[in-house]
Amino acid sequence: MNAASVLVAGVGNIFLGDDGFGVEAVRRLSAHPLPTGVEVVDVGVRGVDLAYRLLDGHRTAVLLDATCRGGAPGTVYLIEAAAEPLEVPQLDGHRMGPDAVLALLATLAAGTGGEPPGRVLVVGCEPASLEEGIGLSAPVAAAVEEAVHVVLRILDEATQPERETTPC
Repeated sequence: MNAASVLVAGVGNIFLGDDGFGVEAVRRLSAHPLPTGVEVVDVGVRGVDLAYRLLDGHRTAVLLDATCRGGAPGTVYLIEAAAEPLEVPQLDGHRMGPDAVLALLATLAAGTGGEPPGRVLVVGCEPASLEEGIGLSAPVAAAVEEAVHVVLRILDEATQPERETTPC
């Protein structure tokens, strides 16, 4: 098990408008005092780097990313990633989103002996625009603080000591 029990990773391309949501959210999160055992990283568009980091034996991983689910721009989602193996999509080292990274984990774990996290959560935000340009749209910029608070609640829960139960 990694010394950091929780990995928080910001994913996205800051040159594609709201796709920079995850990067901005981890930047803002880093300004908060965080519990011991939390590693916060900006992986940007480095999906392969993220895949290998996810095999470092973290108990929990939280990924922050722009997430198109059909809601109003700025809607924040908390998604529990599927535990079952996913079909590995066609891989593009320049554009590996969390779905491709998670699909690749089982294959990488088998080849490296790495240990994927027991729980993977995605804190996503519905983008307004993924067009070329630097800076978040107004609704997504306004949602960053909400996403940070969601992550802080997750961290509080994930870093609590595991309670032993005694049989009655």
